[in-house]
Amino acid sequence: MVSGESLEGAAYPQGVTYVEAEDAYNFALYSKHADQVELLLYGESDLKNPLHTVFLDPYRHKSQRIWHCRRKRSELEGVAYYAYRVDGPEPEGGYEYHLFDPEKVLLDPFATAVFFPPDYDRLASLGPGSNAGKAPLGVLPRLTAFDWEGDQHVHPEYDLIIYEMHVRQFTRNPNSGVAESDRGTFQGIIDKIPYLLELGVTAVELMPVHQWDPQEGSAWGYMTLNFFAPHHGYSSQRSYDDAIVEFKTMVRELHKAGIAVILDVVYNHTTEGNDQGPNYSFKGIDNSTYYMVFEAPDGRQYFMNTTGTGNTMHCANKQVRHLIMESLKYWVKEMHVDGFRFDIASIFARNSDGSLNFHDPPIFHEITTDPDLRDSLLIAEPWDPEVYLLGRSFPGLHWRQWNDRFRDEVKSFVRGDAGMVNRLMQRLYGSDDLFPDHPEYANHAFQSINYLASHDGYTLYDCTAYARHFEHARDNRSWNWGWEGEENVPPEVLRQRIRIVKNYAALLLLANGTPMFRAGDEFCQTQFGLDNTYDIDAERVWLDWNRMGRYGEVHRFFQRMIAFRKAHPSLSRSRFWREDVRWYGTYGEVDRSHHSRTLAFFVRGQNPRHGLDDADIYVMINAWWESVYFSLQEPGPWRRIIDTGRPAPEDILDEGEGIPGDGYWVPGHGVVVAVRPR
Repeated sequence: MVSGESLEGAAYPQGVTYVEAEDAYNFALYSKHADQVELLLYGESDLKNPLHTVFLDPYRHKSQRIWHCRRKRSELEGVAYYAYRVDGPEPEGGYEYHLFDPEKVLLDPFATAVFFPPDYDRLASLGPGSNAGKAPLGVLPRLTAFDWEGDQHVHPEYDLIIYEMHVRQFTRNPNSGVAESDRGTFQGIIDKIPYLLELGVTAVELMPVHQWDPQEGSAWGYMTLNFFAPHHGYSSQRSYDDAIVEFKTMVRELHKAGIAVILDVVYNHTTEGNDQGPNYSFKGIDNSTYYMVFEAPDGRQYFMNTTGTGNTMHCANKQVRHLIMESLKYWVKEMHVDGFRFDIASIFARNSDGSLNFHDPPIFHEITTDPDLRDSLLIAEPWDPEVYLLGRSFPGLHWRQWNDRFRDEVKSFVRGDAGMVNRLMQRLYGSDDLFPDHPEYANHAFQSINYLASHDGYTLYDCTAYARHFEHARDNRSWNWGWEGEENVPPEVLRQRIRIVKNYAALLLLANGTPMFRAGDEFCQTQFGLDNTYDIDAERVWLDWNRMGRYGEVHRFFQRMIAFRKAHPSLSRSRFWREDVRWYGTYGEVDRSHHSRTLAFFVRGQNPRHGLDDADIYVMINAWWESVYFSLQEPGPWRRIIDTGRPAPEDILDEGEGIPGDGYWVPGHGVVVAVRPR
């Protein structure tokens, strides 16, 4: 007797699944409100008219809210792509705000590869009517296995050093040293693995690689079209499903180098925008399930827009949570990624009415307890345009979080702002004001993702080169050190900028917490004062590898500074420094006055209780213009390792040089680090 699933299909898993025992494909699509669903199966040549159309009978091909069917592979000969047409009720109020259009060709939300026909046109998905031949299609999954060669996940903990990069911008420039066919692709990253190893980072954080709309107009990838498929534009191969193989190869090769892979993921909104935006997938399949909506006083329905992008995913809905969970598990299990940075993660805490659930939003529990995800790195951007949840306010209690307080306050101190000493101490210690170092909370210092520059804002170098655009300068805590921009910079100004960038690197990598820096900051990448390049794909934002020559000493400093951090686990420990840190001023106690711009601290390296057998470290920081004498408050002998005021190679030494006497002149706007051998 033939089983019911063989005849009718199964409701789970959603998407397309190959059933090996039957040599068949199972198709499953969730739509709570649909009353008619058609599966469209396309060949390679005619992308407007399907080879086969399967009308799903709700009495045979529906289980609760999931429409499904099964087809033998022999029945699908010549089929390469698939999509759906869905019809349902007219729009009503509240969460009955439907946007069904029976003429629209719709992409499966669970498709693992997306094909864009030659006549693809975003405009065809705007407004009512057919978009046949111009709509993105799902790719029927390939059945060939990938050889992972015994690949295992990389699980760094408190020793994590994150390198944030944009796949295309990283190697797109002809001077990247990457073959022309590989520039701006996953393969380009593979080609640069020796560089990443030499630099010393332990993880790459890739800006969004989920498939996004190539005609939407942005270049960063934050306007997601599909949460399973890798973006085909980042593949060096022509075949759309080859992007999967290339991505897997990249992950495998990075893992061989001991480098973890973290994806920047955007589950808070999609590229479909507001009610005037394109109808590609979620809107036409089940709008009021996937998006948060509200009814205005005039009776009109609107999309909630707590993301600032036109729509907000309805993460309180069980189906949306299922979509997110299945996407995360797919990237972990099938693609072997090691973690995720969640863009605008505060959306996960919103109830259906837009209010915040601070107590126990279900998705946090589901992610952190899932056996496939619980060992993954989980990093949150803990805010959105309407709410700021950094620290213990964020419901993902054990997640790491982007710490913009570290970014702003450390840069303000380095710039020379007054009143910043206490704040600098807090940030260097691990931000225990945000992640309390108390038995009630038992937080870890590494939960703070310490960064000074990211994709969103000035590059690290531009923070030293641009100040005249007041709003941008204020937002980025920038100062130009006496000369605006890149043209004809006086040598003394350039030397000062290089010193400041070294100060940034030193403090970032000396602080307890998880350091992250933006690709190219290690050789003073510039965007010529642009701090929001989301829509630019041009040479001015591609990494300029020629700057490696001009700013080689900065690259060397970053490299040596990373090595210094790795060599001294007393800095980047699992817990806070606690009794192992002492704070000093230039002579004795810390000067906490408003006008103070100096700070020193001592970190003890020997602590058997914490498993530490390290050298002691003494750090002196001067944000005054003039040199300041620091009296060493701990007995020597001390060896000076770092002095950002000195030119390379004296700025950072391997063995160091002895410090005579009991003090050291720290140069203006300088950082000095000494080590007391065990």
